Amino acid sequence: MESNSKKILIVEDDDSLAGIYEVRLSNESYSLNRVNNGEDALAAAIDFQPDLILLDIMMPKVSGFDVLDILKNTPETAAIKIVMLTAMGQESDKKRAMELGADDYLVKSQVLIVDILDRIKKQLQ
Repeated sequence: MESNSKKILIVEDDDSLAGIYEVRLSNESYSLNRVNNGEDALAAAIDFQPDLILLDIMMPKVSGFDVLDILKNTPETAAIKIVMLTAMGQESDKKRAMELGADDYLVKSQVLIVDILDRIKKQLQ
């Protein structure tokens, strides 16, 4: 089986959750980078050039909504797939994320790690 060279940027300020995502995604042979705030996410999107960003909404410095908006309106990062992974389960939050250009929206309390992996694989096909 050939190694998976797709790059994923994890933007999550909860260390234990981020650790779980990192372990499972590295088991799938993705190349990973992780930052814990929106400001670093913007820099990492340019430096790391990920194929997909797993993006939390509620974070220090810059919110996930703002990160999403900026990335989708920046030519160098507009094509990156962005999967919102958040505790915010309101339909209005999902609608806002999709309007800003999110490729998928997952609510942490409603998905298992295997669901997250499936959605990532679907986005990276």
